[in-house]
Amino acid sequence: MNSMFAIVLPCGYFLFVFWINVAHGDMSYSFPEEMKRGSVIGNIAKDLGLQTGALSTRRARIDTEESDKRYCDINLEHGELIVAERIDREELCGKKASCILKQELVLENPLELHRISLHVQDVNDNSPQFNEKLISLEIHESADKGARFVIEEASDADVGQNSVQQYSLEKNKNFILAANGNTVELVLDKELDREKQKEINLLLTALDGGSPQRSGTVVIHVTVLDANDNAPVFNFVAAESPDCCLMEQ
Repeated sequence: MNSMFAIVLPCGYFLFVFWINVAHGDMSYSFPEEMKRGSVIGNIAKDLGLQTGALSTRRARIDTEESDKRYCDINLEHGELIVAERIDREELCGKKASCILKQELVLENPLELHRISLHVQDVNDNSPQFNEKLISLEIHESADKGARFVIEEASDADVGQNSVQQYSLEKNKNFILAANGNTVELVLDKELDREKQKEINLLLTALDGGSPQRSGTVVIHVTVLDANDNAPVFNFVAAESPDCCLMEQ
């Protein structure tokens, strides 16, 4: 739907009237981030119902609404909207569910404006990461079976299905993993015995839901602390005299 309105500018004894044709009905395009410069987003001439040459004749150009950086441009020869600068969705929109760039198409002779919404889709270009390369835990060997120990979750700059979706723990004799939403816990499944094993190393992996799938790992180092679960034992050593003996602790 188009409408006409006039801008009247006084200049001395004269009035200048400019007629502007404002086009209602925004144009919208959806495309993945990280597309190469010059990649085609859509055919803007076709979508406007114009001949390809009309864009050049009417000096079509793209203006930005929110920043000085122009992320798209027009290939006047083919009537295509193309990528002008590499778009990093995480840099522009962070963890927001939607990432929309506002641009404006300007046509002259007559002057006509069209708003363009660019919906930037996330691609799986980031791997899950833990804040530390090594997580250290100290657990008493007297800890009961079922005891839980919270592990800091992994982070992922991507959003939606491309963010962290699941965790896996390397198979071991003592621990299993419990992950519920943003809570990740190490659960003692078999009681510890420091006399048999003083230290345990576990590999925890975080996986996203992208394709191809990406992952990140961290080593959990468990130090088993001693519990006073062994009574002192005395060894009797026979002395030369049959009437006495020595005790060694």
